[in-house]
Amino acid sequence: MTTKQITPLTDSFGRVHDYLRISLTERCNLRCVYCMPEEGIVLRPKSHFMKTEEVLGLAKAFVNLGVKKIRLTGGEPLVRNDAKEIIEGLSKLNVSLAISTNGILVDKFLDTFKSCNLRSINISLDSLNEEKFNAVTRRNDFTKIRSNIDLLLNEGFHLKLNAVIMKGVNDHEILDFIEFTKDKNVHYRFIEFMPFNGNKWDWSKGLSFKEIMEKVENVYGDAVNKLKDDKNDTAKAFQITGYKGTFAVISSVTNPFCDTCNRLRLTADGKIKNCLFSQSETDLLTAFRAGEDITNLIRESVWHKKAVRGGMNTFEDLSNPELNQQNRNMISIGG
Repeated sequence: MTTKQITPLTDSFGRVHDYLRISLTERCNLRCVYCMPEEGIVLRPKSHFMKTEEVLGLAKAFVNLGVKKIRLTGGEPLVRNDAKEIIEGLSKLNVSLAISTNGILVDKFLDTFKSCNLRSINISLDSLNEEKFNAVTRRNDFTKIRSNIDLLLNEGFHLKLNAVIMKGVNDHEILDFIEFTKDKNVHYRFIEFMPFNGNKWDWSKGLSFKEIMEKVENVYGDAVNKLKDDKNDTAKAFQITGYKGTFAVISSVTNPFCDTCNRLRLTADGKIKNCLFSQSETDLLTAFRAGEDITNLIRESVWHKKAVRGGMNTFEDLSNPELNQQNRNMISIGG
């Protein structure tokens, strides 16, 4: 018996794509300032979005093309009524499963995560101060999220905490975030503020990788240890000597990691985005509903992936609102 060989999903620059992020919904129970426009987004009919069996069917098509890891995102993926069924269905595929969530509902899914071997969870925690956190999220769920973070740590999950670093908002907390890793097996990641439609992006609010590390090294000095990053890592990881956890910086704006990118995105309405910053998308859901083979659509989209940030090759390009505002808002892309 011969095993069918899978031809990798490769773009014109030779990058192999084996990691798929699936957005389950554009809805969220938070209203984070860097993700959702202040006025919210237009809610579309359910018929525009993938149903349970369509999520699973499209995911299987990607797995058949070599995808080895799937991360569920949103909006907030766990607000979907069928989130449990989707996680259970995906767990039957030969992939590593992970999820990005705001953490509000994870206690209700703990048994599902365990039974489906979903052990890697990312949670946004942009401030350790309740008042500040609630201001960033425009909601009052800090206590619930912190409780669920402790629950996941106690249960031994691989936990990453994400903070979008913004000047005058939470940049003064960078050292507090690092201290949070001292006695906890948690991985805190600092994300440069990125431009998306409706988030009032202005780089004067951003803090670069260099600036973040200068703040850290000024306090910790030689105790800052650079860790070995895997080939496809988006974050540059570090650890303070003697600390249990780690921290990292995701420098999409000032020091992009596009050369080794292996990621693809499937939006909640069934469009493939071959880059977070891509202005072009390929509609897979319509073809899938029509019973068409979507293999070539996927391969074609991946092949035409731009070299850097959806074609915004320079910082000047990325800073140009005529370019950076042509993308979707983050809530409708998927984190």
